[in-house]
Amino acid sequence: MRHLRALCAIADTGSLRKAARQLGMTQPSLTTQLRRIENTVGGRLFSREVTGSRPTPLGRSVLCRARPIVAEMNALVDEVRLEAGQTADARLRIGSTGSRAVVGWLRRLRARYPDADTTIHIDVSANALLQMVAANQLDVAFVHEVEGAPLRVPEGVERRVLVEREPQFVALAETHPAAARPVVRLAELAADQWMVDPSVDGEGPGLRRVLAAAGLNPRVVYGDYLTAADLVASGEVVTPCQPTARSRQGVAVRPLHGDPLTVRLFLASRAVPAVRTGADGSAPDAVVRTGAIEPAPDRESDVPVDAGATASGAPVDIDATVGVGATAFGAPLDVDALFGDLADAYFEIAWASVAYRQWLVRNESPLLRLQEPPTRDELDILGLAGPAEVS
Repeated sequence: MRHLRALCAIADTGSLRKAARQLGMTQPSLTTQLRRIENTVGGRLFSREVTGSRPTPLGRSVLCRARPIVAEMNALVDEVRLEAGQTADARLRIGSTGSRAVVGWLRRLRARYPDADTTIHIDVSANALLQMVAANQLDVAFVHEVEGAPLRVPEGVERRVLVEREPQFVALAETHPAAARPVVRLAELAADQWMVDPSVDGEGPGLRRVLAAAGLNPRVVYGDYLTAADLVASGEVVTPCQPTARSRQGVAVRPLHGDPLTVRLFLASRAVPAVRTGADGSAPDAVVRTGAIEPAPDRESDVPVDAGATASGAPVDIDATVGVGATAFGAPLDVDALFGDLADAYFEIAWASVAYRQWLVRNESPLLRLQEPPTRDELDILGLAGPAEVS
């Protein structure tokens, strides 16, 4: 089982270094372990590439058998613990691709489930997190999907959309000429070297598509966003960044004119059997507070659940409820409540960012409908009390 878990971790993270961190071991130890596994099966399971470690055809074959075994073992351990009455080991396992909202979300979840051992798994790969949800290794995951680069949503995983289309800003050196303006045009960055993290699903292809559409062909290099700040501050590179990103010393965060780079934010959870409405057409008791529920694209049997005024701005019909699922500590998991806590935490961090706050108000973002609307005084402070144009 230890070997199978190691193979799954390498495949999910796409990196021996990240897999070792996830497994709580050193990279040399994991490399040695992988070599022993490959010697045992008689062939290479992963190939080293510029963008990371990728399964070979033999590796994919092994992983197809390994994943169900790992998931079944996890389920077996959980069920046995529950049967033995070990409710004190209650666990709530959440994942995220990385967001400043995670801190506020965790705070709310710990208040909601004070007796649960709440853990957070951060991974830049949204696809890896979705696989972990499908394999019952995570209860929910907050991920982002780059426009034009759809994620691979496994069968049996549902999505609650928090923000249908969120702009991505750009991080550049404070000394960059474009940093003097409140909004930056892509053409002003044509001579700059762009950096993207290849581990972030869809980021590289999404950026290249946007640059090509603008008639630009700057050099795009690969790197780690965790260590990008120094390169940005020195003027070596510019990078896409979240609109909630906090500026660091020597780094300016600015919106891009026309919002060419966008992502979709959603919460993923495992699906549970739908409960149809009554014969009189009344809705079930448990309905989604906010956010449209979407099944995986290849599942035709599930029907979206009513979200009222959703973050995507489009209402959906009430026909089923999928708000409650199984949790690692046995009690029903109220995914709607978790989504509501996430929405509150995300709005809190979004409103704290001046540039993003201005964007939300100017674009009348549906995210504002989930919370208290800004007051007139707040709009005056932002300079948004009247019509405003971004030039």
